[in-house]
Amino acid sequence: MMISSKGKYAVRVMAQLAVDGSSGEYVPLKTIAEQQRISLKYSESIMAKLSKAGLVTAASGKGGGYRLSKSPSEYRISDILKAASETIAPVSCTNGAVPCENTDSCCTFPIWNELNEIVSDFLDSKTLADVAANIT
Repeated sequence: MMISSKGKYAVRVMAQLAVDGSSGEYVPLKTIAEQQRISLKYSESIMAKLSKAGLVTAASGKGGGYRLSKSPSEYRISDILKAASETIAPVSCTNGAVPCENTDSCCTFPIWNELNEIVSDFLDSKTLADVAANIT
């Protein structure tokens, strides 16, 4: 299983936003992109997805930027990854989006399904606050 770069960067951007915007102010995307060493253009595409999912709010103009929509402890890492990269399933047959005609007779499906549950449970148990605590 591989988390996409967009998913990984989304978690990093959100963690930086949790730290820099801890008092509720808007943080310019340029600042976040520089701190996390992510191109501004790529950061913009990530923020568009996070904004569309309602995870962040945006303000334009002087003093504008982005801020979290809720407290860092209320964000599950799984939700951020899903907003940024659509799926966290290890194989397509476990994400429910692509029905597989062999699911009932597939000898490997139980393994992939169990792995999917383990990964989902782990990512559901970690919050943005957990990640933001690692920013120095």
